[in-house]
Amino acid sequence: MSLNTPARIGIIGTGAIGGFYGVMLAQAGFDVHFLLRSEYMTVAEHGLRLNSRVHGEMHLQHVQAYTRAEDMPACDWVLVGAKTTANAELAPLINRIAAPGACVVLLQNGLGVEAALQPLLDDGLHLLGGLCYICVHRSAPGVVEHQALGAINLAYHSGPASSADVQALVEEGAEMFRAAGLDSQTMANLEQTRWQKLVWNVPYNGLSVLLNADTRAMMRNPDSRALIRDLMLEVVQAAQALGLSMPENYADKLLAATDRMPDYLPSMYHDFAQHRPAELQAIYAAPLEAATAVGQDMPKVRALYQVLRFIQERQEI
Repeated sequence: MSLNTPARIGIIGTGAIGGFYGVMLAQAGFDVHFLLRSEYMTVAEHGLRLNSRVHGEMHLQHVQAYTRAEDMPACDWVLVGAKTTANAELAPLINRIAAPGACVVLLQNGLGVEAALQPLLDDGLHLLGGLCYICVHRSAPGVVEHQALGAINLAYHSGPASSADVQALVEEGAEMFRAAGLDSQTMANLEQTRWQKLVWNVPYNGLSVLLNADTRAMMRNPDSRALIRDLMLEVVQAAQALGLSMPENYADKLLAATDRMPDYLPSMYHDFAQHRPAELQAIYAAPLEAATAVGQDMPKVRALYQVLRFIQERQEI
């Protein structure tokens, strides 16, 4: 693969994340193919709309959309924007869409998602983690609302690339996103990068559900703000106990960054509101298990996870 020959890109999970990055890449001239289910008819008839406060309004009228992976062409890059709760059932679709030697990028939150998917993928595929720093949600079928940010950092997890080739491959992916007008960096340590993102995701995702509040409301109240900081510090300390470095005063830097963000309801809020399975395993259970294995307790994170499990189980009754 080379950017001299434009990559063919497949999108699995054309929701907020897949829709945003897919539209941005398509508008930049990349050959992008979207796998859809319930929204196929709407997107096939009306296209994909991206309303962005950063990039303006975009309308991808002629979408290369499919309802079956069997009908899609082989893709050099497969971007998985679906939730981690669906990864096991998505593996056969990824294998069908991916060209030999393709790069599969998980645009997902949480810990251990690559390790869980990797055994289900065909040999010869490269598996990468894609860490998305973005405020985005879907407001209607085929309509994505982008409020702020949009950077995506990439790190290599596993595959046939030699150690000498890994950096070049990840840099190729980052350059692809940069060509679409997005900030994208390569990261040397995927585990460290995922823990850094958990420092934000753990408090805001769960508390948005429990408090029925967006980020601005949570930041405005001194009690919820203090709780957010406590949760952040537990995640930072767990990462450090695992031997991972964290930026200095990282919790306070994230709090300051969130102060500058627009009102935002994290993805887990929408999952609970619409009674969809939430990513409790990847965002809470996996980090708690990893911390426990090195003797590090996260009591407030554990309590948050237990309450979220209770709510989710009651929704399933």
